[in-house]
Amino acid sequence: MLKKSSLALLGAALFLAWNGLLLLFLWGRPGAAPALQRAQPGSSRLQLPAQLLQLAQDAEAELRLQRELLLQIQRLSRLQRQKAPPKTPKTPQNTPKPAEEEELVIPVLVLACDRSSVRRCLDKILRYRPSARRFPVIVSQDCGHAETAAVIASYGAAVAHIRQPDLSDVPVPPEHRKFQGYYKISRHYRWALGQVFRTFRYRAAIVVEDDLEVAPDFFEYFQAVLPLLREDRSLWCASAWNDNGKEALVDAGRAELLYRTDFFPGLGWLLLAELWEELEAKWPPAFWDDWMRQPEQRRGRACVRPEVSRTMTFGRKGVSHGQFYDQYLKFIKLNDRFVPFTQMDLSYLKKEPYERFFLQQVYSAPEIRLEELQKDPAGDPGPVRLQYRGRDSFKALAKALGLMDDLKSGVPRAGYHGIVSFVCRGRRVFLAPPSDWTGYDPSWS
Repeated sequence: MLKKSSLALLGAALFLAWNGLLLLFLWGRPGAAPALQRAQPGSSRLQLPAQLLQLAQDAEAELRLQRELLLQIQRLSRLQRQKAPPKTPKTPQNTPKPAEEEELVIPVLVLACDRSSVRRCLDKILRYRPSARRFPVIVSQDCGHAETAAVIASYGAAVAHIRQPDLSDVPVPPEHRKFQGYYKISRHYRWALGQVFRTFRYRAAIVVEDDLEVAPDFFEYFQAVLPLLREDRSLWCASAWNDNGKEALVDAGRAELLYRTDFFPGLGWLLLAELWEELEAKWPPAFWDDWMRQPEQRRGRACVRPEVSRTMTFGRKGVSHGQFYDQYLKFIKLNDRFVPFTQMDLSYLKKEPYERFFLQQVYSAPEIRLEELQKDPAGDPGPVRLQYRGRDSFKALAKALGLMDDLKSGVPRAGYHGIVSFVCRGRRVFLAPPSDWTGYDPSWS
């Protein structure tokens, strides 16, 4: 645009110069002298100034016209520069994007076997995912069940269908013959996660099983917590599940609440490729989820979990034969309110600020007895603390309150620093060890 403006100004200058030369030519042409010579002697002194005046007036008029034309050209040039969009330099194709502009692709790995009800799981995932490009769905099928394979195939290109190639029985110790299913599940997990991180080379993945239904903000939640996992090495996973997420035990009106937990929840969880690189070589032959809860794997790290679950299970039938399902799992409340997590500041979940706030909140809450808690709250309905002093004390209180009372390597479900946060009769309650707590006792299992 600047080049065009310069050419326009040069053209105007040349036009003015040409007109000046033309006036000089007319002034000096031969026909002008006879006209003066034909003038009467008495009138020559009057006619010469008149002709000079006329020529000067004509020249002045011409100059005014050229000046106006020049100003119009300048105004037009400025207007075009204002309207023209700024040109951005072309970026070479091999120049990498800045890190903040990169969008990490996060596949959803669905582990399936012989449940044709996988359709319920896939329908909700495909309904709620915000982008097919950012969240490709990979269904890894074990078992070779034809009906389930047909259901998965019916989704066409919407999902990638991969099949675990080894369908043979897994050699197991004689005392574990009835646990053959757990060995096959662990083998399937290892193969499927290897495909995601080794073959397809993704850098993060969300893992779900075929009997889970996801909430409307399932993807929003994982998008928001992913940066935390990448920044805070004291976190090793994020889970969509609250083990004590029964409707009577959560504050459904505070679905935005998130916590750190020392207990590995599973049931819809996010991990990074770096974690798989750490775990793959020592992956267990069976009971992979309880293995994840051992101190040797957890290594003091925590997971993020929600107040209100973003998954629920509808799979009563399975290798566990409905263990916990009728008592706990079927009562888990699935969140139904979309929370814009990606627009929220979740830095409070980093280890140091979280512990400062959370531990102060817990141990500043007044301690009460179970009998007082089970009465209708009188007066201040603020948070309270129930204290346990040993394994049996914890299990008795948890059972009385409807919490899951089992411990894995000494860690209570949904617990952090031994503290389990829940709601009872509309009050926030912290089931907590003494403030001088020094760590988990793995013998509490």
